[in-house]
Amino acid sequence: MSTTSTVSPAPVAGSTHAATTAAARRAVRRRVALVWAGRTGLAVFVVGGWQAFTTWGIVDPFFFGQPSGIAKRLVDFFQHGTEFGSFYSNIWTTIQEALAGFAVGSVAGVVFGVAMGQSRYLSDVLGPYIKMVNAIPRIVLGSIFIVAFGIGVLPKILLAAVLVFFIVFFNAFQGVREVDRNILANAKVLGASQTQITRHVIVPSALTWIIASLHSAFGFAIVGALVGEVLGAQSGLGLVIKTAQNQFDPNGVFATMLVISVIVLGAEGLIAKLEQRLLSWRPPTPTEASNAI
Repeated sequence: MSTTSTVSPAPVAGSTHAATTAAARRAVRRRVALVWAGRTGLAVFVVGGWQAFTTWGIVDPFFFGQPSGIAKRLVDFFQHGTEFGSFYSNIWTTIQEALAGFAVGSVAGVVFGVAMGQSRYLSDVLGPYIKMVNAIPRIVLGSIFIVAFGIGVLPKILLAAVLVFFIVFFNAFQGVREVDRNILANAKVLGASQTQITRHVIVPSALTWIIASLHSAFGFAIVGALVGEVLGAQSGLGLVIKTAQNQFDPNGVFATMLVISVIVLGAEGLIAKLEQRLLSWRPPTPTEASNAI
């Protein structure tokens, strides 16, 4: 009497991997859909509630504006411009000032932060002066720049650069101080020069801190440009806001603020792309790894 045994085939590794990949992609798409649903729901709740409260008279639209009025004002700005030229030219003026200040402040912050982070002597000498300047209210510095350089573009660039500098500087300084001392010692044992250590060890190690500061630095560059324009300017979004405020036009103020928010979000997206490119070697953090599942 003979018995036959049937052996079930082992699962194919390729099909298992494909199924896992497909499940991961579905999870990512589901999470993205939930995130956008939450964002959209929150926006509808806030804007819809704002519109409803002003329509019902619970909130006075004379002081707080109205979403429908903001939309009309925004269309009017883009179609007919402002008292100081086209709305596009005012937007471009503010962007130019913010970009120039962002670049100057970021470069200066990285240079000083890396140099002082490596040198105890420089840190002891320059540290008190940097803290003194950082303690000065920015609006006071803006007034000084306006008095010294007039109402042109330069004071706005300088004010934006000052705001950006301190954010980037403190992050770069701390990033250099957090570099693993064992790695530095190994580099010195292998005969690396100080320039090579700075370029290949210190700066890459501190890059996470520096890039993190850039996310908020551009927003402060916009703030610096706007404050300078409010203090004195011939064009720019800050001047548009100041004029709308003087004319008791909250819709104009909120419409300009909406444009500023879009600019900052666009810059934030570009900085995030730059971060992904420069820090592609970095392993994902636990939060990033869990979000990818």
